[in-house]
Amino acid sequence: MADSRYRQFCPVAMAAEVLDTRWTLVLLRELLGGSTRFNELRRGLPKMSPTLLSRRLRELEEAGIVRREPVPGTTAHDYLLTDAGRDLAPVIEALGMWGQKWVDAEPSLKNVDPGLLMWDMRRNLNPEPLPDRRTVVSFVYSDQPAERAHWWLIVEPGQEVDLCSVDPGYDVDLYVATDLRCMTAIWMGLTTVRRERDRGRLELTGDRGIAEAVPEWLGGSPFAVQKKHDGASVAP
Repeated sequence: MADSRYRQFCPVAMAAEVLDTRWTLVLLRELLGGSTRFNELRRGLPKMSPTLLSRRLRELEEAGIVRREPVPGTTAHDYLLTDAGRDLAPVIEALGMWGQKWVDAEPSLKNVDPGLLMWDMRRNLNPEPLPDRRTVVSFVYSDQPAERAHWWLIVEPGQEVDLCSVDPGYDVDLYVATDLRCMTAIWMGLTTVRRERDRGRLELTGDRGIAEAVPEWLGGSPFAVQKKHDGASVAP
């Protein structure tokens, strides 16, 4: 981080020396979202090279924001936020809310990634409205190549939600057929499930109760609660 010196006594400048390198803020978003393993972080940051991810984690560790702990019985490590790292939660949340409100989302919707979207959906899914049994939801994105078009969310009672990009072999309770841009817009709070169903851009086939409860169990991006400003025009 030595190449990011502002050489000012201002606390904003001092913080920027640590945080304004490329990918650092979105890496912190992933850590604050609960990802701790290197491969989990890679799934949340699919366009970040493993080499750069390792470097940024090392820099955050040197800065006292992250600590690395070995996982017993394995060669893996957990990357855990320190008190200083956890104190960044309201900073990252405020940045996300500002972006949701003021930044034009249209350019971002041209660069959507199914893996990133599904990973975000997996960790924010609310299992409470779902039946008290294994529930499998299959997503089919009509605009994606075959190897990226099919995804499965598997919800086991009392367990973590699992995400598969290969058919897990379970009976499917609900099929969700749409295009990736539409699903991303729903996730970002830019449109709704009902609106897209009425437009014919989203088709739900299977268990009627699970289909009707999609807005409750799917939820949305943590920043979707922030409404877009009518005059939002800041370009990313």
